[in-house]
Amino acid sequence: MSKFLHGVEVIEAQSGTRPIKTVKSSVIGLIGTAPFADEDAFPLNTPVLIAGKRAEAAKLVNPENADFKTRLQTLRDAALTTAVSDFKKANGNVEPTVDELKALTDKVEKAVDDVEYDRKGTLVPGVDGIFDQAGAVIIVVRVADGTEAAVTQNIIGGVAPDGSFEGMQAFLGAESVVGVAPRILVAPGYTHQKDGTEKNPVVTDLVGIAQRLRAVIIADGPNSDDDAAKAYRKDFGSRRVFVVDPAVKVFRDGKSVVEPASARVAGMIAKSDNDRGFWWSPSNTNMNGIVATARPIDFQLGDANARANLLNENEVATIIRQNGFKLWGNRTCSDDPKWAFLSVVRTADMINDSLLRAHMWAVDRNITKTYIDDVVQSVQGYLDSLKAQGAILGGEIWADEELNTPINIQAGKVYFSFDFTPPTPAEHITFKSILTNNYLEEIV
Repeated sequence: MSKFLHGVEVIEAQSGTRPIKTVKSSVIGLIGTAPFADEDAFPLNTPVLIAGKRAEAAKLVNPENADFKTRLQTLRDAALTTAVSDFKKANGNVEPTVDELKALTDKVEKAVDDVEYDRKGTLVPGVDGIFDQAGAVIIVVRVADGTEAAVTQNIIGGVAPDGSFEGMQAFLGAESVVGVAPRILVAPGYTHQKDGTEKNPVVTDLVGIAQRLRAVIIADGPNSDDDAAKAYRKDFGSRRVFVVDPAVKVFRDGKSVVEPASARVAGMIAKSDNDRGFWWSPSNTNMNGIVATARPIDFQLGDANARANLLNENEVATIIRQNGFKLWGNRTCSDDPKWAFLSVVRTADMINDSLLRAHMWAVDRNITKTYIDDVVQSVQGYLDSLKAQGAILGGEIWADEELNTPINIQAGKVYFSFDFTPPTPAEHITFKSILTNNYLEEIV
C-alpha cells in the first residue's frame, strides 16, 4: 500500500553485489604439553591465542607455579651439593667461604634456571620454532602432561560430559573462543610414532579435524631412516597430511638437541603466506634456527638418486642444506593426483571457505533474478581479484540451469557452480641441451 508524501524520500535497496574477503590462511593450531604453565593464561583444553609475540608465550612457563617452584628448588639443591663437593675436592677438602659459596650458588641457579625455564613440555619449543620463522598467529591448546601414552590420549581428546571439547577437538570451537580458526595443525613430539603396522593415532584423528576446518596437518616422520619415512607416508591417503622427515637439531643450553621439524615448517608456511600469498609453495624457502638435520640428507640439483629426491618421490618433504637449510618438497599424502600439491590444496581451501563465509547474507533471501545476478557478480568479482593477484590463473561462476529447476527453487534451493585454476609449483624443470656446430661460421 502506498503512503501519502508531499516531498522527497530515499529508499535503501538491499540488492547489489557484496565484497568477498579471503579468510586468514596462516593461523597455526599448536597442541601439546606445558606442565608448568600459568593455568589462568593457559587453562587445559582451551584455545588460547598468541598473536605473534614471544612475551605472550612466556606464561607457558610460570615461575609462580607451585610444582615448578618445587622442582626448580630440588634441582638447584642437588646441583649446589655437587658443586660444593667438586670445590672441596679441588681445594684440599676446604669448605668454601661465604663469598665463594654465594658465587657457586649464583652459578648453579643460573645454569639450572636457564635449562628449566625453556624445556618444560612440547609447547615451549614448538612456539619457539614457529617464532624463529615468523611472528605468526598461534592458537595454543594445552593438555595435561604424563607418560607418552597418556599425553597421546590427552591430545586426541574428545567431548567431556558437560559438552566441552578436550584435546584436539578444542580446535573445532576455537573460532567461537578466540575469533579465528586454525589452518595449519601441528602436535610436535606426538605425530612421529609408528607402532608396527598401526598408524600414528594423533595424525589419524587430526585428519577428521582438518577436514572440518579445511586445514592441513604438518606431520613429523619417524626420524629413523628413509624406509621408515616411506612406510609412514603410506599410512595416509589424505590431502590434509604433509609429512616432513627427518627431525632437526637446534642449539639449546650450550648443546645441540633434536627437535621435531613440524612447528618450524608450520612457521615457514605462515611466513610464506604473509610474504607471498597462500597460493605459493613453502618448498625451497629457508628454515631458521636449526644447526643441522637429525640425519644427513644428501642433495644435488638434478640427481634423481639423491636422498632428498627419493624422499620427495615418495611424497615425503625433507630438509636440505643448500645456502642454508631449506624445506624441500611440495606433495601431500593425497591418493588423488589432483590434490598432490600442498599449495593447490590450500588455495582451494581458502577460496571455498571464503565464498562460503561471505554468503551468509544470501541465506533466506528471496530467490529472484536480481538475487542470482548479485551472487554471480560478487563471486566473479572475487575470482577476478584473485586472478589479478596471481592466486589463480582464472575462474568463472554461473547459475546452474540444469539444477535450478522450478521444483528446486520452489523448495528453496538455488545452485551455483564455479571453477578456478590454481598455479602449480615448478617442481620439475627440464633444459634440453643441444651441441651444434651452427655457430662456427661466426669465427671466420
